[in-house]
Amino acid sequence: GLLLRLPGMGEAKACAVSAALELGRRLYGLRDRRIASPKDVWPLIAHWADRKQERFICCSLNGAHEVIAARIVSIGLVNRTVVHPREVFADPLQDRACAIVVGHNHPSGRLDPSPEDLDITKRLREAGELLGIALLDHLIFSAEGFYSFVEHGLLEVPSAG
Repeated sequence: GLLLRLPGMGEAKACAVSAALELGRRLYGLRDRRIASPKDVWPLIAHWADRKQERFICCSLNGAHEVIAARIVSIGLVNRTVVHPREVFADPLQDRACAIVVGHNHPSGRLDPSPEDLDITKRLREAGELLGIALLDHLIFSAEGFYSFVEHGLLEVPSAG
């Protein structure tokens, strides 16, 4: 195709460049992903599901709900992560994010939220309201799948505007 028209570009080199571009798209292609439901977040965080320690992850989203970044906020003890809203919102504020989705893995494999999970979700929603960064969902996940606070009615989806 287009690559072959470049001077000094043979078939083999064009294939290598094309493969490298595709790899880059797969690794860094988060930016094109639009989050419309919890299942859209799952592929961004699923690779942390098998970890022995709990990881609390925050995905920053722009105004069109496209992913800016997905990062680990904290790595906790084996059974619980203590996270503070300031740590969760530090990167999204720098990203100029309009919304976030948070998630954490349960190494036990059980997906039901603990009282601490309910508490941090409430605190993050309230902090987000003050900052103007909506908390769209909180996912608890394991290798088996995920639990969405929104799908279970434990977090109201913020109204637009």
